[in-house]
Amino acid sequence: MTGILYGVGVGPGDPGLLTISAIRCIELSSVIAYPCLEGTPSFARSIVSDYIKASQEEIAIAIPMLQEPEPAQQAYDHAAQTLLERLREGKNVAVLCEGDPFFYGSFQYLFFRLAKQCPIELVPGVSSLMSCSASLNQPLAARNDVLTILPAPLPDLTLKTCLQVADTASIIKIGRHFTRIRKLLEAMNLQQKSYYVERSTLPNEKIQILDDVDPEEVPYFSMILVKKRGEI
Repeated sequence: MTGILYGVGVGPGDPGLLTISAIRCIELSSVIAYPCLEGTPSFARSIVSDYIKASQEEIAIAIPMLQEPEPAQQAYDHAAQTLLERLREGKNVAVLCEGDPFFYGSFQYLFFRLAKQCPIELVPGVSSLMSCSASLNQPLAARNDVLTILPAPLPDLTLKTCLQVADTASIIKIGRHFTRIRKLLEAMNLQQKSYYVERSTLPNEKIQILDDVDPEEVPYFSMILVKKRGEI
């Protein structure tokens, strides 16, 4: 009998934000898999490390740090086959995913490769969108506000068009795009309505105004929240 594949959202970083369902699925699994960039520890694993037992097999899915998509796709192809072997042995497999599996989550790449070959259960996780809002003490939306989520790598024209119609915008995946995003917000007179947070919920969380941010230090795990509305 085929085992169950769990896509487990482990939240933004604070283990205290793990759900009961996430912990249960980890405990029910013989195999724990997680993505990591080549040569680096897995952030997803670090969040749940207290719940992983020595008896559980661990499979690290190493993703190449390249802009070309082919090497990463090959890595997911290989990982899907490896996990399928364990599942066909009747073992339950928990794949850890930072944040939520279906909100820009890495688990999606395995889901579409395995969905027709084994039973899959999804465990939602607290997304960085929610945790950053809480860290900033800034509501994401109220009443009929339009909330727009914008990946920073999008072209300037696309970002500008979306920002013009949004009441609140969450710009994610900042990293090396910070300088370009800051210039765009300045040009749109939105800089004073923008809030920056990085590594939300972690001990090294940082909240700053845009002028104080060092572009050379901005990590991937950062967000700019743009709020046009004042207080409700």
